[in-house]
Amino acid sequence: MSTNPPYAIGLDIGGTSIKAGRVAAGGEVTGQAVFPTLADRGPDAVLAQAALAIAKVADGAGAATCAGIGIGIPGIVSASDGLVRYPPNFAHWGDVDVTGFLHRKTGLRVVTENDANCAALAEARFGAGARHRNFIFVIWGTGVGGGIIIDGAIFKGPGGGAGEIGHVSIDRNGPECRCGNRGCVESYIGQRYLSMRVAAILEGERPSGRGSAILDLAGGDPARIEPETLSRAAEAGDPFARDILSEAGAMLGVALSTVANILDVTTAIVGGGVSAAPDFVLRAVADEMRSRVLRPHRDSVVVERALLGNQAGIVGAASLVL
Repeated sequence: MSTNPPYAIGLDIGGTSIKAGRVAAGGEVTGQAVFPTLADRGPDAVLAQAALAIAKVADGAGAATCAGIGIGIPGIVSASDGLVRYPPNFAHWGDVDVTGFLHRKTGLRVVTENDANCAALAEARFGAGARHRNFIFVIWGTGVGGGIIIDGAIFKGPGGGAGEIGHVSIDRNGPECRCGNRGCVESYIGQRYLSMRVAAILEGERPSGRGSAILDLAGGDPARIEPETLSRAAEAGDPFARDILSEAGAMLGVALSTVANILDVTTAIVGGGVSAAPDFVLRAVADEMRSRVLRPHRDSVVVERALLGNQAGIVGAASLVL
């Protein structure tokens, strides 16, 4: 029986890149690598890239024992057979057996899970969620993803699709979302939608955007407006940027209040690129959430920033097999 320290390989498969790393039992990440996903070329190309990433991070592991491979990927991962179903922004996918392919390729144990669930698990074990047995996790970035942790474990739902917080509708007559619904919170505050809305206001020279420094920070190009641009402007005291980000936080708070009332879970942990915005944004989330949950829940509402940053996906994926 080997006495060498165990590790697992974690893969965070996104629409643009595959991030991989070796993860020790304590959550430490070493041997990281990044490969392009090639998501526009179909599942065969993505799986080939995943296999390359695994081989790269396994190289140099020495005599340590690999406990297996954890995979985080967008889309619904079937709770019954592990098939990855229709991940957004991945071309030509239907139901794909990611687990089976990589197990046959490597001979190792492989577990596949939704990427937001992986990040939630990482925060539960090693991050902001370590002191909370139950919480709602949100990845606020290009889209709005989510995961639900109950009694320290991922709540998947019978079909594996629980936790799609970004597709809570906050206006039944709102803009059409890529999921086919209307008024999803993602269609208001996801990075792409938020940036497009700001650009439209600035280009339209509406009074609310006059005098804002946002366009200057984006080099004069509305297409380059990103949440980081808004954050920088807000931190510099730009009132329009602060108003836009506060409103976005309040919209997320509306969606979270609905989830909290259904689950009786009033702690929310927010990660992802947009969550790096100034503290007043998370205060707006908490204030709006608190104002809308059922009265007995109001004193227990907690909104915290995630702690693991870009490594959450890798750590959470590896945690599936550690």
